[in-house]
Amino acid sequence: MNLERRKFIRYSILVSLGSAVGVPVVYANNLPEGLDLVGLKEDLITKFPGKSDAMTVLNDRPINMETPAHLLNDDLTANDLFFVRNNGLPPHKVDVNSWTLTIEGESAKTKKVYTIEELKSKFETVSYQLTLECGGNGRKEFNPPAKGNQWSTGAVGCAKWTGVRLKDVLSDVGVKSNAVYLGYYGADTHLSGDASKDPISRGVPISKAMEDESMIAWSMNDRDLPKLNGYPLRLVFGGFPASCSGKWLEKIVIRDQVHDGQKMKGSSYRTPCSPVPPGAKVEDKDMCIIENMPVKSLITYPRTGATIKVDQELPLAGHAWTSANEITKVEYSIDFGMNWTTCKLDPSANKYSWQNFSTKVRFPEPGYYEVWARATDIDQNTQPILLPGWNPKGYLNNACHRIAVKIEA
Repeated sequence: MNLERRKFIRYSILVSLGSAVGVPVVYANNLPEGLDLVGLKEDLITKFPGKSDAMTVLNDRPINMETPAHLLNDDLTANDLFFVRNNGLPPHKVDVNSWTLTIEGESAKTKKVYTIEELKSKFETVSYQLTLECGGNGRKEFNPPAKGNQWSTGAVGCAKWTGVRLKDVLSDVGVKSNAVYLGYYGADTHLSGDASKDPISRGVPISKAMEDESMIAWSMNDRDLPKLNGYPLRLVFGGFPASCSGKWLEKIVIRDQVHDGQKMKGSSYRTPCSPVPPGAKVEDKDMCIIENMPVKSLITYPRTGATIKVDQELPLAGHAWTSANEITKVEYSIDFGMNWTTCKLDPSANKYSWQNFSTKVRFPEPGYYEVWARATDIDQNTQPILLPGWNPKGYLNNACHRIAVKIEA
């Protein structure tokens, strides 16, 4: 790589980092090669535009951050607390007035280009409460350790998304009978700065794209999308890994085959088609694409470490979600899973929304306890008590969430 090329890539990285911390890196082009920004690993990097300082930062390049469980207690996840999972660098500048979405592909009857204003005026505007969860949420619990961001429990959130139904736009373009898959491309750039490389380009089966709840969204909780969550336009697919919900959306392709974009092959967002022993090496041909996410729940109140007196009740609250039509039951246990008690469960706002659960717990005597929660959906899928089957990338951990509490005399 020649010197000018290296300088260009390095400058692009510095500009993107400036965007991440919310201010430009003044004189970025003058920073001597090999010298890091002194504030980058200190206070400066903890401040990301539109995001709370209470978020847990896993990476700063690309930016990945999760939400502590106790901050997910609200019915809907606030924009500044919604987790961030990025594979590349967000676009540095966005002009919403000139932003366009192109739809084309082998199985598109025609090619069309829409402005955001045209999407708003031409199609019915809809809102859905949809839960998005990273396929690797809970990865840090796998042993042997799985490669990737070591998410704990906070790579999940439920928001009110506003936009248009994807199927309405696809119908306007025209979908051929041989359509198999939909793929997306965003305006984010590869970490290397190489414009010819896509950081991520995933998709969903055409049947998923045609569901009512599958959206092209421009709003989150009645506000513009946060910059780090895809402003000004993104896809939202509830029930599938959040990586399918492409951000900074610029192009959709209607494919006559399974989409072959970046992060669609190898071990990315795939699990072994059949169970394998922990630590096993699995050939690519033996890996299957993750589609429906498993049933899951999260205790959001109290936070682990709560202390109460033995004669007090402990309020317990949280959320449960599934790729099935609805959650039908949430239970808790205080004796390491020997006995389970049913919680109060609120109805779903719509398919793919999480459902709130709550109860009050009493403890028989002073001491250390763990409170476990598990959910069951309408298809009779129930969370396992222990970690589910090991896989090379640590996907789909839906084991019971546990918190520790101390009961005093």
